Amino acid sequence: MSVTLPPDYRPSEDEDFMNDFQREYFRIKLLKWRSELIREAEETLEHLQDGGMQESDLADRASAEMDRALELRTRDRARKLISKIDAALQRVEEGSYGYCEETQEPISLRRLEARPIATLSLEAQERHERRERTHRME
Repeated sequence: MSVTLPPDYRPSEDEDFMNDFQREYFRIKLLKWRSELIREAEETLEHLQDGGMQESDLADRASAEMDRALELRTRDRARKLISKIDAALQRVEEGSYGYCEETQEPISLRRLEARPIATLSLEAQERHERRERTHRME
């Protein structure tokens, strides 16, 4: 899909939904996000490898260990997010990106801008969350 975007391009409701420009715009947005997460993960890995247990004070050592655990949890979330980004990139390639998995209706551009990995329209997401809350209460 070799489309060159104008430098100031922003998806608009005035154009056909998920036209070539919009697909390329979101593909680039997803790729940038993905590479940013990978760069952060590499920095975390370097930091964890550099930071041995040099702290002599027990409280300092415990604090450092908590920091490392937090970093690892954050990286785990990032890993899961990268997986969702990869799935979104796959949907871009297949042509299903931007459409609700539940209703096949377009997901609003505002929602995709805010959450480019969204798979449900706002309405479908709200229904899903209501069902989850109901099942949790039971």
